[in-house]
Amino acid sequence: MNNKIVQFEKMIHEAVGNVLQREEPHTLFDPVRYILSIGGKRVRPLLTLLAADLYGCDPQITMAPALGVEIFHNFSLLHDDLMDQADLRRGMPTVHQKWDVNSAILSGDAMMIESYRYLAKVPPALLPQVLDIFSDMAMDICRGQQLDMDFEKRLEVEEADYIEMIRLKTAVLLGSALKIGAVLAKAPVEEADILYDYGVHIGLAFQLNDDLLDVYGDPKTFGKKIGGDILSNKKTFLLIKALSNADSSQRSALERWLIATDYEPEEKIRFVKNLYDQLNLRAVTQNLIEKYYLASLDLLSSIRVADDRKRNLLWLSENLMYREK
Repeated sequence: MNNKIVQFEKMIHEAVGNVLQREEPHTLFDPVRYILSIGGKRVRPLLTLLAADLYGCDPQITMAPALGVEIFHNFSLLHDDLMDQADLRRGMPTVHQKWDVNSAILSGDAMMIESYRYLAKVPPALLPQVLDIFSDMAMDICRGQQLDMDFEKRLEVEEADYIEMIRLKTAVLLGSALKIGAVLAKAPVEEADILYDYGVHIGLAFQLNDDLLDVYGDPKTFGKKIGGDILSNKKTFLLIKALSNADSSQRSALERWLIATDYEPEEKIRFVKNLYDQLNLRAVTQNLIEKYYLASLDLLSSIRVADDRKRNLLWLSENLMYREK
């Protein structure tokens, strides 16, 4: 790993550790401090710093908005866990499990407010542009979350609709993190847009890989229960492809599991995973991941800065694609 990435990660870790540390009442802010403390890779603030670093920008200029991105990301996870009724996040109890539903809602609201407070610390001349990027991203995530919930009520979801949903819910946050860094570094407008598209492609590959890990990952490293998407009938890429690629017998059996209300969870997971294996969906998904990953590398290569300055982003991209958690 490059020394600059180590340096940036240390800066981010220390800065996140200071977020809302002395705020009261503790019943409001303890859940905030908890979800921020249980880690994650801090990929999104790192992308903001690395995008700015492409153009030689001082990380002190980008640290506050990078923190705003990270706080907002964790806020969205807190509420996402609540809506999904998830038990674990990064191997730890989710906020609504450790506290309660009302605490999760209100503490999440406090995190959203705090994210804008950090974002507002950018140089005044750039604030309108940065706020527009951030607010568009925040609204897109809401759109994506709503589509995700809508899909739960439908049996038929087209592959293109799913890709659009994960673009909104997951990928635009990575793209926006990069674009904010580029804007703060006063990069050319077209290159800020290219970095946004690069992040979106990485985000699509990242989410598709997350779909795979939910089925084929190791629960010790994944940090969540394996098969959670299967049990909740979440319309992942794998389930959508299974419904479209299965023969009539396979589809009928799958549909019975999708409408079943009384079943043994492990049995359902075992059946669906076996069907995915029969349809070779692991390889199909990996091929699509590779497609988006290679497209992201093409976009990054078109940025007109020295190749050695892109090395950190290339390393991070590869790390994201071949992660196990």
